[in-house]
Amino acid sequence: MRRMLTIKHEATDSLARSGVLSTSHGNVETPAFVGVATRATIKAVEPSALREIGLQVLISNTYHLHLRPGEETIATLGGLHQFSGWTGPTMTDSGGFQVVSVGAGKEHGVGKIASIFPDEGRPPTKRRTGSSLVRLNEVGARFRSIVDGSPRTFTPESVIQIQRRIGADIILPLDECTSPLHDEAYTKRAMERTHRWAQRALAAHHLLRDDPTAPNPAQSLFGIVQGGAFRSLREKSARVVAAMGFPGFAIGGSLGRSKDEMLRVLDWTVPLLPNDRPRHLLGIGEIDDIFAAVARGVDTFDCAAPTRLARNGTVFVRGAERHRINLRNARFATDDRPIDPTCDCPTCREHSRAYLRHLCRAGEVSFYRLATMHNLRFLVRMLEEIRSAIAEDRFVALASSWGFPAR
Repeated sequence: MRRMLTIKHEATDSLARSGVLSTSHGNVETPAFVGVATRATIKAVEPSALREIGLQVLISNTYHLHLRPGEETIATLGGLHQFSGWTGPTMTDSGGFQVVSVGAGKEHGVGKIASIFPDEGRPPTKRRTGSSLVRLNEVGARFRSIVDGSPRTFTPESVIQIQRRIGADIILPLDECTSPLHDEAYTKRAMERTHRWAQRALAAHHLLRDDPTAPNPAQSLFGIVQGGAFRSLREKSARVVAAMGFPGFAIGGSLGRSKDEMLRVLDWTVPLLPNDRPRHLLGIGEIDDIFAAVARGVDTFDCAAPTRLARNGTVFVRGAERHRINLRNARFATDDRPIDPTCDCPTCREHSRAYLRHLCRAGEVSFYRLATMHNLRFLVRMLEEIRSAIAEDRFVALASSWGFPAR
């Protein structure tokens, strides 16, 4: 098995570590934020601009790319890298979350964004529920396309085949992603099915390893740890998936009803995964989450929140409340300062808060690009600072300076 992670330094003040994740399209200095390019793009920002601001790696979505433009189109055009113009390291998730979002997620009124932690909302809001649009069984998941309504089926084998055609460097197997509102009994059944699917995915990946038509023959398949917020299940899943021999691991599924539960899940899970292999946290990556995950030994994390926040007017500023401000606020109407005077992104070099507020309030598309580039550059710089702090054994002090406990 090819070794993907070289650990450069393990902190003495926490479980944080820094390293280099090697892929066939370049190396990633870890810990690292993974930009969410759902449909092979980060909304409003082209690949050359992403490279300019220092983003290292992107994750795209198998479900959405399968539905449009389709994996065969991507393969015909040279695979994900040539198709998109992003030549750096890439990941694709399995699409399992998107399938469950029209299944149990719809039934429970739990989504990927605001309500991923149902107990975090203040004040509590009534969740909108509906009927499941997916059917799960041992074979896989049956659902209807959100593009044209056509019936589709994902199996562990077909999801591997799709991702082989897309050609990302790191791919993930089909899993059953549970809701934070599922009980322990259901979560256990889903976890065990996910383990069986993982074995099938490994076999399918092995059969296709020498496929000469695959755009990226050297891609790696990571395992996914499930088990909800139940300690016995998380620990069992970590042990079972670790024993399957994957070159890396993702921590997925429901992480509980609150961020406190998420931290407990990481405390239970990470120590049971092989220390010499990369660990990715799926769908989590706000500023406080990053510090907490790094402190627990996570290497990479993806999250759409920073770019979604940007498009809605919220930009990152260190030292502000929650390290963010909303440019829609009237107090910025004549503010001639950049978003952050210490930031070197193109947005902060060239534009004032007042101008950006004007673009935002006017609904100008250019605002999406400018605000997104700032938020991504902010995270890139923050992760650079975190990596330096780990190397110098001062990560806990750095976290404290940002207002976050490292534990």
